Amino acid sequence: MLGAWCLRRALRFCSSAPFPRHKPKAKLSVRDALGAQSTSGERVKVQGWVRSVRSQKEVLFLHVNDGSSLESLQVVADSSFDSRELVFGSSVEVQGQLVKSPSKRQNVELKAEKIEVIGKCDAKDNGFVNIHTPVITSNDCEGAGELFQVESSSKIKEPEENFFNVPAFLTVSGQLHLEVMSGAFTQVFTFGPTFRAENSQSRRHLAEFYMVEAEISFVESLQDLIQVMEELFKATTMMVLSNCPEDVELCHKFIAPGQKDRLEHMLKNNFLIITYTEAVEILKQASQNFTFTPEWGVDLQTEHEKYLVKHCGNIPVFVINYPLELKPFYMRDNEDAPQHTVAAVDLLVPGVGELFGGSLREERYHFLEERLARSGLREVYQWYLDLRRFGSVPHGGFGMGFERYLQCILGVDNIKDVIPFPRFTHSCLL
Repeated sequence: MLGAWCLRRALRFCSSAPFPRHKPKAKLSVRDALGAQSTSGERVKVQGWVRSVRSQKEVLFLHVNDGSSLESLQVVADSSFDSRELVFGSSVEVQGQLVKSPSKRQNVELKAEKIEVIGKCDAKDNGFVNIHTPVITSNDCEGAGELFQVESSSKIKEPEENFFNVPAFLTVSGQLHLEVMSGAFTQVFTFGPTFRAENSQSRRHLAEFYMVEAEISFVESLQDLIQVMEELFKATTMMVLSNCPEDVELCHKFIAPGQKDRLEHMLKNNFLIITYTEAVEILKQASQNFTFTPEWGVDLQTEHEKYLVKHCGNIPVFVINYPLELKPFYMRDNEDAPQHTVAAVDLLVPGVGELFGGSLREERYHFLEERLARSGLREVYQWYLDLRRFGSVPHGGFGMGFERYLQCILGVDNIKDVIPFPRFTHSCLL
């Protein structure tokens, strides 16, 4: 989560150490720098984000990437440039000489004469607090009824006993607990296991999987959420590429040839945004025959999601403003009759379909009360409704399935191949 806010920091300098005052002849992207034919000491300027830092007694090594290449550019600097602000995720501008590298891992490296930290990336500045949300819960966040119920083994002998005095389930999401905590810490997240009792053998469903979820107070537009979601995807991916290059390359070479170029295409482009209504129109005009006929008011299927991404040039696409009847009770009403949509957003990515799901939450007491009453859930979620009575603020959040994320960046077709012990219907080995 650290990468999501790195660019919002004030202009800071890395070091006050003296350096030669040469005006750089050229500003290069990382891709161009790595592909440079001439390494005769040409002075250049490179801007990007720090992907790794290694400090030795007399030398400082950085790897910098700007999204133009999956490979990072190695920067070699005097140890006097080292700084607390020069950490993973911080944005920098490096000026220096492009020289031939003695290392076999790269042809060139940048010998730094000046390093300027454009934006700090610090965990404390970031503001997100990690919350350990419970695995056992009494609520159903998604409202779909696809839950695993938890009971003690003694209940088999004495069925009238209930360990928790209320029905308890394995969690399908930590969202509602995060909403509680966001009232105290503003920006919170969790990363843990979630469970869905879906009777599915598909290539993208598991009964147990991990999710990264975040909740942010004082968010008033989907655009704010979308920005965090896109930055999280890109920052996380660049970190994986920086720290696990051999593992990623292995998958790209033997499992998904061409995935390297597809991933690079995703990272260097801005993600697109379309409404649910626009998505349905695109699907209706498609020459492709779908198994499920696209209609307004009907949820998008995997085949629809993959077509939309392909239609958008294989760039991840945010679909926003879904029909109210398709989404859970906590999503904010857009008040846009006669369509009547909610401020929901899904991120669709190549090869997978839906990766992120999020929304603005309904912070208005009477709107939420009416929605819960219509669903027959008012009594069960009275505690959730009470949150809107005491200092409620506009807020929103999202979740990303971790195994689907691995599918996306590695090009793995079946979700069961990215987790050591997959759990799915009729299968719970070990």
